[in-house]
Amino acid sequence: MRHFPVFRDLRARRVVVSGAGEAAVAKLRLLLKTEATLAVYGTDPHPQIRRWAGEGRLTLVERPVRHGDALCAALLYGANEEAGEDARAARIGRAAGAMVNIVDDLDNSDFITPAIVDRDPVTVAIGTEGAAPVLARRIKAETEERLAPALGTLARIGQGFREAANALPMGRPRRRFWSRYYDEIGPRALSEGGEEAVRAALDALLAETLAEAGETGRVALIGAGPGDPELLTLKARKALHEADVVIHDRLVSPEILELARREAIVVEVGKIPNGPSWKQADIDALMVEHAANGAHVARLKSGDPVVFGRLDEEMDALDAAGIPFEIVPGITAASAAAASLGVSWTKRGRNAAFRLLTGHDVAGFAEHDWRGLAQPGEGGAVQPAAIYMGVRAARFLAGRLLMHGAAADTPVTAIENVSRLDQRIVATTLDRLPDALTGAGITGPAILFLGLSPREAMAARDDIDLPATGVL
Repeated sequence: MRHFPVFRDLRARRVVVSGAGEAAVAKLRLLLKTEATLAVYGTDPHPQIRRWAGEGRLTLVERPVRHGDALCAALLYGANEEAGEDARAARIGRAAGAMVNIVDDLDNSDFITPAIVDRDPVTVAIGTEGAAPVLARRIKAETEERLAPALGTLARIGQGFREAANALPMGRPRRRFWSRYYDEIGPRALSEGGEEAVRAALDALLAETLAEAGETGRVALIGAGPGDPELLTLKARKALHEADVVIHDRLVSPEILELARREAIVVEVGKIPNGPSWKQADIDALMVEHAANGAHVARLKSGDPVVFGRLDEEMDALDAAGIPFEIVPGITAASAAAASLGVSWTKRGRNAAFRLLTGHDVAGFAEHDWRGLAQPGEGGAVQPAAIYMGVRAARFLAGRLLMHGAAADTPVTAIENVSRLDQRIVATTLDRLPDALTGAGITGPAILFLGLSPREAMAARDDIDLPATGVL
């Protein structure tokens, strides 16, 4: 981020515009919405600038800007549309201590003016570092459509009510009050009875929220999906945004954590294979502690919490403490992996069942019904299965399956970092599985698909041997 977005207070501050042509008019249309004192310097001024000056909205001096003209100015705009004159104006502005913007000259400007959506006092600023003005305009148009014209009125009324709302405790009660005001109570009251009805509704909402302020917190056990933030459900996004505390697994992606509120407490409770890890009892205690203190807790679990997520242990701990909770399901890695491969879990004539397995359990490598897994199903192939946490157990898994009769050329596909930008796919066979994973440097997080290969390979093989191991 080259340009850090800030909102500068221009109330009763001088802003100087050097130039009086079309470029100056474009900047002045925005500047006239502020509370700044505007001074324009330039010869042969545009008729619109003359009109604004005649209305007393700005001061027009019909000559080029000179040293001393920018004294006490907060900003100076170079809008002469001539490089030499803009550079001269910039030197004058900087010598006087003003920040300088030269129209359409990013490299020689101290700041940039973003595209603006105006719902005074709500202002949305959109910038692209000068890289894509067309994109900024499109985002502005989309934002204009989403923000109701009445939003400014609601914000102005709400601004006058902030002192009264300070009676609410900081944190969730206050956020809930303002969310209900802007999302439902305020718009309804404004449409039904105008501004007076909005003020009455605010008083009633404050009394109601004060009565609820002492409620116990709650926990949302959220499936964060495989990593791609676009695969997060709308319900999960809402719960994450409302959370006071976010407790997340190591595998939850940074892009998803970015969706949490900036002031939320964020705690990683990572479990690293063969490394330092949080104990489950400590995670349970952390959730209970924050919720008992009134916080809304988002417990983020990679994938779907109901699939190998130790969900029952956390629900039991919350039940024992009397903490209310809800489960927000997510897209499990196996679903996202199947989408990446272009395959389905089940297919007529191939398999009518699909299994979800784990390569590890509390005792180490997990034991399964190996004979049942190795037994051919419809079409003579093994019943497909998704194996979670199977990379370290790959040699064990392959050995058990081969020992119990699985064909050596049974297709196996490993998908590492499912749905993420660094996703990798290794297509191999059961007898080659351990060496293929080692050779490709697959360390996880990865999921193994037994009996399934990528769509391209499946279309090509048509019941013949798979091609040599490949990394996609």
